[in-house]
Amino acid sequence: MNDKKSVRQKLKIKRRYFTEYRRKVADEENFFNFMNAYSGYGSFFIYNSFSDEADTKKIIKELLNAGKRVYLPRIENGKMFAVPYGKTFTGAFGIEEPVGQPFDGEIEVTVIPLLAVNGRGFRIGYGKGFYDAYLKNTKTIKVGLGYSFQLEDFKEDEWDVPIDTFVCEKGIYNYEIHA
Repeated sequence: MNDKKSVRQKLKIKRRYFTEYRRKVADEENFFNFMNAYSGYGSFFIYNSFSDEADTKKIIKELLNAGKRVYLPRIENGKMFAVPYGKTFTGAFGIEEPVGQPFDGEIEVTVIPLLAVNGRGFRIGYGKGFYDAYLKNTKTIKVGLGYSFQLEDFKEDEWDVPIDTFVCEKGIYNYEIHA
């Protein structure tokens, strides 16, 4: 079983070299799979993709066009908040973050970025723990979004919060409900 550090390094490289055409096709499949599974919900907390992450721009646009409530993450004082979609600014990590008041209610579906996910539904992110901290206190459906090559075997840590499903170009991987 691989350690998180080596998996994180390996997947950053793999994702960087995922070619433009293959990425475009995979992002289209991700969009189709995600919308088929989750478009019936009314509220979404979804990461604002950048760099070589699985694209969320088309998903966000479609959700907004359908009248859904969409929230983007903003980091403040080491904590992540869900903020209604709207005007943005470039945050500390170079990611566009929303301006406005954080939302304090429950959100039905949270779409989470990842570098890797294992067969038990645990993910490797960027190592800051923002999503794990946020997800501990919510009843949202936790959806990882990525590419099939991001399925990896690694041992999770005790503080990791598992996702419920992983959406990728090859379909949707459902994990058992975690107690």
